[in-house]
Amino acid sequence: MPEGSVVMHAADKAGTYIPHFCYHKKLSIAANCRMCLVDIEKAPKPMPACATPVTQGMIVRTKSDKAIKAQQSVMEFLLINHPLDCPICDQGGECQLQDLAVGYGGSSSRYEEEKRVVFHKEVGPLLSMEEMTRCIHCTRCVRFGQEVAGVMELGMIHRGEHSEITTIAGDTVDSELSGNMIDLCPVGAITSKPFRYQARTWELSRRKSVSPHDSTGANLIVQVKANKVMRVVPLENEDVNECWIADRDRFSYEALNSDERLTAPMIKQGGEWRAVDWTTALEYVARGLTQIKADHGAQSIGAIGSAHSTVEELHLLAKLVRGLGSENIDFRTRHADFPTSEAVRWLGTSIASLSNLQRVLVVGSFLRKDHPLFAARLRQAAKKGGRIHSIHAVQDDWAIPLAQGISVAPSGWVRALASVAASVATSKGVAAPVQGDPSKEADAIAASLLSGERKAILLGNAAAQHPQASSILAIANFIADQTGATVGYLTEAANTVGAQLVNAVPGQGGLNAADMLGGKLKAALLLNIEPAFDAANPRAAIAAMQKADMVVALTPFRSAAVECADVMLPIAPFTETSGTFVNAEGRSQSFHGVVKPLGDARPAWKVLRVLGNTLGLQGFTFETSEEVRSDALKGDVASRLGNHTSTAVATITVSNEELERVTDVAIYGTDSLVRRATSLQLTADAKPALVGLSQAVWSRLGLASGAKVRVIQGDAQAVLPAQLDTTLASNAIRVPAGRHETATLGAMFGPISVAKA
Repeated sequence: MPEGSVVMHAADKAGTYIPHFCYHKKLSIAANCRMCLVDIEKAPKPMPACATPVTQGMIVRTKSDKAIKAQQSVMEFLLINHPLDCPICDQGGECQLQDLAVGYGGSSSRYEEEKRVVFHKEVGPLLSMEEMTRCIHCTRCVRFGQEVAGVMELGMIHRGEHSEITTIAGDTVDSELSGNMIDLCPVGAITSKPFRYQARTWELSRRKSVSPHDSTGANLIVQVKANKVMRVVPLENEDVNECWIADRDRFSYEALNSDERLTAPMIKQGGEWRAVDWTTALEYVARGLTQIKADHGAQSIGAIGSAHSTVEELHLLAKLVRGLGSENIDFRTRHADFPTSEAVRWLGTSIASLSNLQRVLVVGSFLRKDHPLFAARLRQAAKKGGRIHSIHAVQDDWAIPLAQGISVAPSGWVRALASVAASVATSKGVAAPVQGDPSKEADAIAASLLSGERKAILLGNAAAQHPQASSILAIANFIADQTGATVGYLTEAANTVGAQLVNAVPGQGGLNAADMLGGKLKAALLLNIEPAFDAANPRAAIAAMQKADMVVALTPFRSAAVECADVMLPIAPFTETSGTFVNAEGRSQSFHGVVKPLGDARPAWKVLRVLGNTLGLQGFTFETSEEVRSDALKGDVASRLGNHTSTAVATITVSNEELERVTDVAIYGTDSLVRRATSLQLTADAKPALVGLSQAVWSRLGLASGAKVRVIQGDAQAVLPAQLDTTLASNAIRVPAGRHETATLGAMFGPISVAKA
């Protein structure tokens, strides 16, 4: 056994089960439940297996009379105050206390005193702490918050039988990983509020799946009753999501059963929507596309797919458009720079390796909200002594100790990164790729990256969407070459890598997403896209789609493109179709549908296949999604991944007077599912959009707490509550995207002005 191992680790390795409650392999050792007492030779009394170090020649008995009696005594104590409410407890059937009470509990209690009662806690829309009398003080939830989520939101107060777990100040639990406390709780003290009293665990059938949200590709178990998704829990995969999932992976299933679901094809006629059958709808679309091609040429037709769609769906979408003779296909709806990539952009390293990095530079990422599970891994790296650095317009609280940060408005990111490159070049005695501005922060980041061993430069969503994304990547590559780091993108969506692999990007002469959403199409096919929330410039996108002759929206939801579509085709979300997502590290993960499609909805790959056949195109003869996948992912995926670029670096002079917009996409506004998950929309992270202002702008406008401001981009404007953010670059204004309140505004980057409302 490695040094520092305890008896519990040795027992695990030997395949011997020792009963326990507070011990968890991912958390620190608390040794406070005492259920794991074992008989160690020459020890005068039973010892806790989770806290007793292993020594050479140690003899441990887990089933001796002494051990069993000790464990039974502990169980007797645990059950003194435990309520007899198993029949109505949500944990019934998957409760560790229930299981162990069968083996170690008595048939009756010797205690006749009154049981204690602990008052319930209200901690927000996701966690239910209604029955805290059940709590056995294992402190797993407390340790999870401190050690994995990085935020100690729960704690234990008082002593002895007065002990209780609480938020202390009566706050809500707002961590984006909070749902994992439900899985960790060995009794029914913390349960899922949306799932509460919905079903019994033994009534549910279980199916494996993959998260359709961020690029971790978290493995899920989707639990189903009566053809309805009732609950989602993590499937352990040490290389991907360990045993955790983010709250949006866990609770977004509520959208699947919402009233918003589109259950029949619909055509707009005379300004009114009417439901039709599939044959009518597809023939209508085919006639429209054929007519527009004849009148305006194939180049007037384009398709925009979401990277939350599967490999199969995006492959057939691209194949359909190219079959019509057009190269207008893209998935990069929030991007402002569209370089021709020599390879598929990816993480540059394995997800598991993030936990062991020693030096990390993160550029342009709202890390904690964009990629909660990547942030959790980098938090572990920091706990092991890793040093994390950031270049961004704002220094959000990532719940990770930050070694060094540079705050500069987006137009200055290239120069800030160039400064780090120049400092590295000076240290190495080589020529810098581009002029930077010397600064002590840049020198500190450069010195850090030149030390240590395992290193990575990670480019976030905002860096990929940046108007100078190519230059950022080119400088990052120079720094990496000189310091021995890897370069990678924390890719935006579940299938960003897969979308590139199936070539869902414009070919020679094709229009990119910005061109198509800017009004250059006569006919548009939208796959899982909501122009108001998914476009870099929502105002322009809606106007462009309204101007087009024909817009076909393939969507699971009625409201997705209702303001600009002419035809809506109901497609199945990830739980109702088979498919494949390729995560940030290039790992291809396929899954099956877990329930039947709702109403007349159909898997999008089937809809596109039939549409291809209706249009008389070649190569649409697939019978199964597996056939589509093998057609889409030909050859070795790994050999196509790469972040090297031959782009020359272009810097720009930054005007410090001009105010610039910096945009985060709200964690529960990233895709159509989370936007319709009721409980997620009640969390603190989904509260109404606020405009973040730097101290300089706040003072200049003379604002007080609770003030509202008018944000103006060209002829687009919105009135929103303002918030002081002292970590913002002095000339940056933070305005979120993916929200109703900001859907009337313009581009995610560029000049912006603000006035007191």
